[in-house]
Amino acid sequence: MKKFLKTLSANDVGSTGAHMGGILIPKGDAELLAFLPRLDPKEYNPDEWIQCVTPDGRELRLRYVYYNNRFHKPKGTRNEYRITHLTKFLRMEGAKEGDTFEISKEDGAARYLINVVKAEQEPDEPADDGPVRIKISNGWRRIH
Repeated sequence: MKKFLKTLSANDVGSTGAHMGGILIPKGDAELLAFLPRLDPKEYNPDEWIQCVTPDGRELRLRYVYYNNRFHKPKGTRNEYRITHLTKFLRMEGAKEGDTFEISKEDGAARYLINVVKAEQEPDEPADDGPVRIKISNGWRRIH
């Protein structure tokens, strides 16, 4: 199973009052991008709906999108990957800045597993002889 973790920012959880555009996915992390569905950059703002399951068994559909108008519109500025439609889930979970968003999936599985781990709790830590946590960027980490 691959698992990626993101420390939630104030903007991610909506506490800044700004419009949340979803959780940013770092463009430079090939492993995280490969973990998510492939999006064709030749298309304008390609997206995929991903099926997710919460720890209590709720099924959610999240939108994984590549906002790429920089390459498709004369005055476009966006060039970023995001997971959107998370606001309701994060609010229901009482997510706060500093908490951790987890997304994982077994090889070949159709659905992703998502969870919010409170900052006072520790996300699933690998055993001393097991996988190693690697920091990516923008608050993301992966567990191997």
